[in-house]
Amino acid sequence: MRISCPICGERDRREFYYKGDAVALDRPATDAAPQQWDDYLHNRTNPAGKTRDLWHHVAGCGAWVVVTRDTRTHEIFDVALVAGAKS
Repeated sequence: MRISCPICGERDRREFYYKGDAVALDRPATDAAPQQWDDYLHNRTNPAGKTRDLWHHVAGCGAWVVVTRDTRTHEIFDVALVAGAKS
């Protein structure tokens, strides 16, 4: 799989470290209900199909990116820097 880093261009996925579902970027408010925090910290889905994943370009520029891809085919639809990523 090849990931197109917004800073470095297209790179092999081995330059990146997979950090999981990009839901980690959707942190609840400090005063959110306990169930919201429980879901955020402990409950994840593992869908087959289109997902948003958080990747770290460790062997390159060090950027954090959100990769929108299909988990069945690894087709990549979008790559965005975390600062500019939209939910």
